[in-house]
Amino acid sequence: MEAVKAFNSELYSLNDYKPPISKAKMTQITKAAIKAIKFYKHVVQSVEKFIQKCKPEYKVPGLYVIDSIVRQSRHQFGQEKDVFAPRFSNNIISTFQNLYRCPGDDKSKIVRVLNLWQKNNVFKSEIIQPLLDMAAGIPPPVVTPVLPSTTAAMSNNTPGTPVTPVTPANVVQSLPDPWVSQIANTDTLAAVAQILQSPQGQQVNIL
Repeated sequence: MEAVKAFNSELYSLNDYKPPISKAKMTQITKAAIKAIKFYKHVVQSVEKFIQKCKPEYKVPGLYVIDSIVRQSRHQFGQEKDVFAPRFSNNIISTFQNLYRCPGDDKSKIVRVLNLWQKNNVFKSEIIQPLLDMAAGIPPPVVTPVLPSTTAAMSNNTPGTPVTPVTPANVVQSLPDPWVSQIANTDTLAAVAQILQSPQGQQVNIL
């Protein structure tokens, strides 16, 4: 874990520099990340946390750190063995939501990096496109939860909550056609079913 501590020290020393960050400093941070590759999950988490908590003017330098680490890893170990890009992609939506809290003039720099990533296939286009949309003010896609079926919703009612009775199919089928056409909702169906199931209703059926 000493390698992770060394990386964190290099990363957070960015706060001691006024942007733009020099290429030499970015190289130092990248080398420290590669040395800590056995703990790549910790490295990625540190960068994400830095981007989340840093001042607005350090958001883009944080993105440059991601870019530099991923490019160096792909160059040094090959695209198939790179562990950083897949790990960064796990939380990439929230990371870019934090990145876009940068000064307005810096957003074009973020878009430029995204375009380079797309061109060089650093991340899949389905990952990059929502990030580009965010720059245009389009919110990221939200997964809509599947609503439970009516039956499940009825069975999950809290104790004491009245449940709308379900009209038996055979009762509905026994109704004269003019009745069925006039019934517009479930509550009415339920009321008619209750009448037909009562002694009075049975007399109606006999008639």
